[in-house]
Amino acid sequence: MPAIVGAVKVISIGSNGIFNIGDIFNVAPTSTAKTFAGAGSFNTGDNLRVRNNYSSTNTYDSDLADSNINSVI
Repeated sequence: MPAIVGAVKVISIGSNGIFNIGDIFNVAPTSTAKTFAGAGSFNTGDNLRVRNNYSSTNTYDSDLADSNINSVI
């Protein structure tokens, strides 16, 4: 369904970013990443108190491939 969009100002788009206005059929990633992190790793904010008496991150992955990307142009 078409939409009327006013003025748009784009300051910056990262190398892995997508910017779209209007109708779109398909958006597909061109890269993937896997991140392992222990307890309390991605906490952000003011006055954080994180207590981890014991933290263990399991990084074993029995898959041969997790995110297969097929480039279809």
